[in-house]
Amino acid sequence: MKIALIGYGKMGQMFEAVALKRGLEVVERFMDVHPLKTDSETRKKLKSVSVLVDFSVPSAVMNNVQAACDLGIPLVEGTTGWHDRLGEVKEKVQKAGIGMVHASNFSLGVNVFFNIVDRAAQLFLPFGQYDPYIEESHHKHKLDAPSGTAVVLKQIVEAHYRGTAVSIASVRAGYMPGQHAVSFDSAADTVRLEHTARNREGLAEGAVLSARWIAGKKGFFNFRDIVEQMMQSPARGDAITDWQSHE
Repeated sequence: MKIALIGYGKMGQMFEAVALKRGLEVVERFMDVHPLKTDSETRKKLKSVSVLVDFSVPSAVMNNVQAACDLGIPLVEGTTGWHDRLGEVKEKVQKAGIGMVHASNFSLGVNVFFNIVDRAAQLFLPFGQYDPYIEESHHKHKLDAPSGTAVVLKQIVEAHYRGTAVSIASVRAGYMPGQHAVSFDSAADTVRLEHTARNREGLAEGAVLSARWIAGKKGFFNFRDIVEQMMQSPARGDAITDWQSHE
């Protein structure tokens, strides 16, 4: 399976390393000096490409989505900081009839974490003395704050705590890959749920899985849809057999 990569910073390079390990081939790399276009020459180069994967910058996302639509190639959108235009992107993708997977975070662990937090919010809701709040920390180069992951966590908790504005505390410093915590605090005790990323590899693994999954499909999907399918698998590992077979 052949992939074209948009953006070749640290995350793009990590994606390529994981993709190669998983048996995928990155045949094109689009950057500022070699931007993605929809001209005839680019179309020839992308003729054998099954999926585009975008790890660029938020300001480029809309142009990259439009290019994927014009080219008729499925897209994995790994860039964050654009989800305020989610409805517009969904409309473009559906109108073009391509497939797209997006996520606030492509880590498998984070997406399982979403489900854990969802269940925890349900369990704590009947006990009014517990107040939920969110903390997140990332490296100083991360552009968006709060993170897209923190925003999703806020939405998950607030879906149960209706009428409650769950606060988010964000830190941008140093070189931390990423940490998210959801706490339920009372006068008597605190329960804290936490996910800590050790590096960017987990994000790349999820993006590679998404690329394999979206190839040949049409529709607008959240990575959580894929993870939930995997969690519903009747036996451990069944949902990722094909993915692991390319190691």
